[in-house]
Amino acid sequence: MEDSVPVLTISDSVVQENNIRYSEEMIENGLRRFGWSGMIQCILVSIAMYFDSQQSFIAIFSDEYPTWHCTDPTTCTSHSDLCKLPKSSWAWDGPSSKTIISHFGLECASSFITGLPQSSFFLGCLLGSFVLATLADTSLGRKNLLVLSCFFMSLASATTVFSTNVWTYSCFKFLIGFWRSSIGTCVLVLLTEKVSTEWRFTVGVVEYFCFTLGYMTLPGIAYLNRNSSWKFLYVWTSVPAVCYSVIAYFFVAESPRWLLMQGREQEAMAMLTGISDSAVENGSNLTAGLLRVRAVKQKSILELYSSIAELFERSWVGKRVVAMMVLGVGIGMVYFGMPLAVGNLGFDIYWGVVFNAFMEIPSCVATYFLENCRRKPSILAFSVASGICCILCAVVSNGIKVAKVGISLIAFFCDVTAYNVFLIYVIEVFPTSVRNTATSLVRQAVVFGNIFSPFLISAGRKNEIFSYGVFGVVIMSSCLTLVCLPETKGIALSDTIDQQEKKDNISA
Repeated sequence: MEDSVPVLTISDSVVQENNIRYSEEMIENGLRRFGWSGMIQCILVSIAMYFDSQQSFIAIFSDEYPTWHCTDPTTCTSHSDLCKLPKSSWAWDGPSSKTIISHFGLECASSFITGLPQSSFFLGCLLGSFVLATLADTSLGRKNLLVLSCFFMSLASATTVFSTNVWTYSCFKFLIGFWRSSIGTCVLVLLTEKVSTEWRFTVGVVEYFCFTLGYMTLPGIAYLNRNSSWKFLYVWTSVPAVCYSVIAYFFVAESPRWLLMQGREQEAMAMLTGISDSAVENGSNLTAGLLRVRAVKQKSILELYSSIAELFERSWVGKRVVAMMVLGVGIGMVYFGMPLAVGNLGFDIYWGVVFNAFMEIPSCVATYFLENCRRKPSILAFSVASGICCILCAVVSNGIKVAKVGISLIAFFCDVTAYNVFLIYVIEVFPTSVRNTATSLVRQAVVFGNIFSPFLISAGRKNEIFSYGVFGVVIMSSCLTLVCLPETKGIALSDTIDQQEKKDNISA
């Protein structure tokens, strides 16, 4: 006799949906308890971006092509080709170990060799994002991966002082990139999962401000060490990061949403409600949330890298990931490429970096006020504006230096604003079960585009169409993918792909 279909199937489905909705409301209400302790947690988590920023842009000074002067005026002039002069007729301005170019004798090396260290850094970021990304969604969690990444990034940075040539230096840069690859993702995901919908942009701005602060202080550290070896720059930026990692391990709390996804209900609910574990255990009002968590856990925690497979189980999710990655290539190439190319403007490099860093401040302010604006039009407008300014940088003559620097700053401001909104947009588009993995894949695309930036910048020293011109075309072309992406303004974060799909269908 065949098994009969249960008559309560429909009603059970309705009950389960109500349970999920109730659980979402319970989580949101718990996250609204955002006081001083919550703000301290957000600041403590965001400080990791301070050190991430310094390691991302330290090559501006450590890999700089230093200035030189003639020592024998009979055979040397300021317009001479350095590679055709005898070594005795010229000398570097400052110590010969000021940058890797002068220290390793790379003044006549090809653009491939001089761009290799920073390209190795981005290659490390690419591999690290792939290897480490899903660990935050599965076994390690957001907090542990953040602490681990920051600690080993700073150790790898400190060991660069043992570099003897450009090849070993490139290997150390690869390790730095590998370990720092997940810091930005973990910080952003951890911050947004600790707060309710209305606080999402605010904590995002805190993260961006810490990143900006690291970028702004880097020229000061470099200037203080301008008469020393480039190795001191790595020491002064890595030692504080080690100390921070130890502090973060003891004082940073895990994401309550991730704890729920792992079945650690008592820890999560104690964090959300502010009551003891025993009270949480006896609370009957948590039953609906626990039913949902157990169902999700059986589905998602199958193996260490299950979240990658989950991303591509449904075609619409895979298409969304690809569209986000393409958009990330364009926005990210300008975001990292413009600061690294500041030396090509013929402007004082210290002031050039300071001006670029200062542009992040109004960008943070603009990002804060864009909270109530639609995400897609905001990203499109600022990306196109940045692309146009990039192309103008390649067209404007070097003789109009002030105008060129001004246009480059506008391009960078527009791109930083687009990048800030874009990162929050990525968080909103994907659910908790795959959020860290999806965000990491998108950031991998950002890194992939920047693998080629050092070579484009080197080629741009002779013809800026190969650097600024390419940057402008790429960022504007990448915006075409916004057509197939949803709008997420004002929508609460989802925990599972099923929930995300239902919300997308309702909003459509």
